[in-house]
Amino acid sequence: MNAAVIIAGIAVWFTAGALLSWFARQNLGEGMSGYFLANRKVGGFISAMTYSATTYSAFMMVGLVGLTYSSGIGALGFEMTYLAATVILMVIFAPRYWAAGRLFNLVTPSELLSRRYESSLAGGVSAVLCLVMLIPYASVQLMGIGYLFEILSGGSIPFMAGMMIAAAVSLVFSWWAGLRSVALTDALQAIIMLSASLLLLYFISHGLFPDGFGAALASRPDLLKVTWSFPLFVGLTLPWAFFAVTNPQVVQRLYIPESVKSLRKMILGFSAFGFIYTILCVLFGLAAAAKLPGLERPDNAMALLLATVPMPLALLVALSIMGAAVSTMNSVILTLSSMFGRDVVKAFAPGISEEKELRICRFLIPVITVVCFFFAKLKLGLIAVLSSMASGGLLMQLPAILGVFFWKRATAAGAVSSMITGGIAVGYMYVRGMKPLGHWPPLWGLLLSGLVFVSVSLMTQRPKGTDSFMKSVSDSVNSHFGI
Repeated sequence: MNAAVIIAGIAVWFTAGALLSWFARQNLGEGMSGYFLANRKVGGFISAMTYSATTYSAFMMVGLVGLTYSSGIGALGFEMTYLAATVILMVIFAPRYWAAGRLFNLVTPSELLSRRYESSLAGGVSAVLCLVMLIPYASVQLMGIGYLFEILSGGSIPFMAGMMIAAAVSLVFSWWAGLRSVALTDALQAIIMLSASLLLLYFISHGLFPDGFGAALASRPDLLKVTWSFPLFVGLTLPWAFFAVTNPQVVQRLYIPESVKSLRKMILGFSAFGFIYTILCVLFGLAAAAKLPGLERPDNAMALLLATVPMPLALLVALSIMGAAVSTMNSVILTLSSMFGRDVVKAFAPGISEEKELRICRFLIPVITVVCFFFAKLKLGLIAVLSSMASGGLLMQLPAILGVFFWKRATAAGAVSSMITGGIAVGYMYVRGMKPLGHWPPLWGLLLSGLVFVSVSLMTQRPKGTDSFMKSVSDSVNSHFGI
């Protein structure tokens, strides 16, 4: 595909997104809540679309397609396990996060830990853990765009140039008008993602394989066999299964719906979007494996598949992938900057004004973007695996998060020690390439984190306001949701 055509397509797409961002800026609220949560006044459809676009990133159309290409239908079980777990967790946790956010005027997910455990250290440790682990995850989005445009343009748009374009677009959308801008552009991108993918499936089914897609798959029976080992499945799936409560960029979305009705629409809308998009991405991976066997880099499968379809369709799908990557990048950057300002800076300067806090957070947006760009230059590993590694580190927050809502005996010391111990253990095992007894680091890290959380909590004094906090949240959930 001609590089000029790709750049023109990006320009049109960026212009549409920039107009939405401009519109969002006209209605930008004041303070941290206005900038990072759109004043908690986001409707159901936009909430569903921004949650979906934030969740389903370049990992899907690049990483999951590549994973399916290399490992076959087993990737479907991996991703469907994630989707089912996410929907269940949203039903359980979304009402509680939504209620707590309003009761205590929470801006960040880690601020919830500070409030529940009456310890700024608990929120600060969570924020630092998220910062360390989400840099690789955000970088994956840039890598996906770099690979995609390099291949589609025949090298005319180098890997680095593709990443620079994606980083620049993401910076503009996130910095200009905060969450309100990101939510509107996410909605646009989610619609493009789904529409482009359905058109691509239609072409694959009716134009790419002369004898039919089913016949092509029948010629590759190896693709339809589950070859994943149990340790591999657990290692990749476990971090994703709890994505909905451990990844702060999606948790923060649970604060934004304007009403109970909007929150329910968010859950239902995401469920439908996620199911359809997952099936599509797995089918694309199978199609690429049947059409283009023997690729050295599976993450290139989608880009090379697009090279076989008509140019307008290839460009539309490429822009949808870029939209998916940018939406996730936006959300990660916004969330990390808000967590650093609210949970790290404010811990050392508790008297800081909200105006100054917001200025610091906005200053951090380009800083975090640049850090992600330089990390992406390293090209570390498969996109799917790298994403799972990042989520594996975030999984170490799970015991502390469960304690917030469901265990009165949980203490700040237990929360802090479990996150630190688990985070260090998982990081060390990944760096050293360790898989004790054949199982991946997230499993051992979670077991260790949970053990430390329970044992330390039982040996230390619980916060004095525990009963009041949990009763307030419970009463609010019962009042609004009847559960």
